[in-house]
Amino acid sequence: MATSKIPCLAVRGSTGISINQGPPNYELVPGFSRVESKSCKAMLFSPAGKYFAWVGTSGITIVNTATWGVVAEIPKPKTQFFKFSPKETYLMSWEPFAVSAANPEGSPNLSIWRSETGELVKAFVHKKHTAWDPQWSSDEHLCARLINGAELAVYEDSNFDEIKVKSKSLKVANFALSPGKAPHHFVFYLPAPAGQPSVCRLYQYPNFDLSGSLAQKTFFQADKVDFFWNSTGKEVLILTSTEVDKTGASYYGKQGLFLLSIKGDSAMVLTNATGPVYSVAWNPLGHEFCVIYGLMPSKATMFNTKAEPVFEFGESPRNAVHFNPLGNIVLLGGFGNLPGMVETWDVKSHKLIAKSDAPDTTLLHWSPDGVHYMTATTAPRLRVNNGFRIWHYSGALLYERPWNKQEELWDVQWQSFPVGTFKTAPVSYKAVEGIKSSQPTASKQVYVPPSARNRAADGAKIGFGAVKSVEPSASAIKNKKKKESKKNAKQRQLEQQTVEISTPLTPANKSNKKPAAATALSTSNSHASNGNHDAYITDSDDPEKVKKIKKVKNKLGQITKLKELQSEGQLMNPNQLDKINKENDLIKELENLVAS
Repeated sequence: MATSKIPCLAVRGSTGISINQGPPNYELVPGFSRVESKSCKAMLFSPAGKYFAWVGTSGITIVNTATWGVVAEIPKPKTQFFKFSPKETYLMSWEPFAVSAANPEGSPNLSIWRSETGELVKAFVHKKHTAWDPQWSSDEHLCARLINGAELAVYEDSNFDEIKVKSKSLKVANFALSPGKAPHHFVFYLPAPAGQPSVCRLYQYPNFDLSGSLAQKTFFQADKVDFFWNSTGKEVLILTSTEVDKTGASYYGKQGLFLLSIKGDSAMVLTNATGPVYSVAWNPLGHEFCVIYGLMPSKATMFNTKAEPVFEFGESPRNAVHFNPLGNIVLLGGFGNLPGMVETWDVKSHKLIAKSDAPDTTLLHWSPDGVHYMTATTAPRLRVNNGFRIWHYSGALLYERPWNKQEELWDVQWQSFPVGTFKTAPVSYKAVEGIKSSQPTASKQVYVPPSARNRAADGAKIGFGAVKSVEPSASAIKNKKKKESKKNAKQRQLEQQTVEISTPLTPANKSNKKPAAATALSTSNSHASNGNHDAYITDSDDPEKVKKIKKVKNKLGQITKLKELQSEGQLMNPNQLDKINKENDLIKELENLVAS
């Protein structure tokens, strides 16, 4: 372990890796030799902070934080993901699965190593990067992983040569093992065939019989399921997500939030606003959780373990919730395309402590001491104004480290400490003394174009940035009419093509249909380049193929609407931006479907 109870920070960027001391010092940690490399792909502290590891050009290096001396070097330079087990005994690593002429079967790409020596314990084949990491019980008695993408295998006492329990007839797409003491519990996501409800079931190990579930929740709409156990391992939240909201209420899918308990209870977490679920987090103490949801400005609500609302934080532009490790302060923030507003709240009294601004934040982590938090602007999400800052929960800025324009910051992590290392102190509402940021602050004035400055509708002079109506010029009116006419014509064209697509094939028109590929080629040149994705029309007799094409076109239609809103100046949240970035992939998928 580190020699003091002051958490330090590991900093990774284009210049390599360094370790900085935490508040109030911020100097480089003596004893750690800075890693001078542009190829450090990842770094990680172990759960209790005993080890620090990173991936470089030679492979994985593990150091002991008590001395910062190297304890193991693992020759796996292609590693993309790695993770420590809960008691820091093992390090798991995953690299892309590869085959070659010399090795057509490929080699194991998921490895388990002993942390203190780097000795290989066991290696498996796990081809996909999804669900790559084996999950451990807190006491490391159990280790579980998905095999063949649909079956759960559980090992006991680190004996990886024998599978102790399998999920048998259950087709498991995702799972989560509970933290805390024995008995241990598993929650499974079991997808169902089209037209049938999917289900999440909660089991007590080792009883995985179909009829032996303690609690379950069924639902129809789910392309993805995420699990959130509380620290006690007695309740788990289930967040279901769809890529497309068929009701049309949302551009970026639909979410559902449910709660299961080992006592057998199940409930839907009812939110009193329509819109997406942006963020979900349990209090580390395990007795409550916070959800941010709804259209902007979003709502934030605290719930108890029965999914009953206990406090409303009101509406504000937020999309992230972070409890401090001690569970007495919760941070609510709005990042991504939101302005970077940060609020800290006293969890016990439900009182606002402070508000501050952290613009361009792409990363936020609480310090293990529960008093400080770090915000950072990192690449590749943002390649300008990279750097990190350390704040006091009262909103005071204590330290900032801006990066040079030629450098990039990729990651910043606090050193971990065992639970119970830091004691909870009373929350103070008095701001501590801080520093003034050297970074430029974005103007909050409303932009007015040069042609409209100093000119008001009534002929009076107005100042720069004043919000008053301004008479449009004759050319502006003419351009607006042209734009509206073009938009209406495009809409009529889309409606006509929708009618063509949805018209059922009758004996009369079925004989006149063109081959799918020919239809696509005849229309793509004239329409697809203009963002008209309905141009890809197919008259296929395969209902499954038509269904897939319709689904892809729905997504592309939503992206078109998003891009129109974006061009009009509306801010996009991270989910919307991610959806826009997938447009080219969806177009290729659509072309392949039509041509097949």
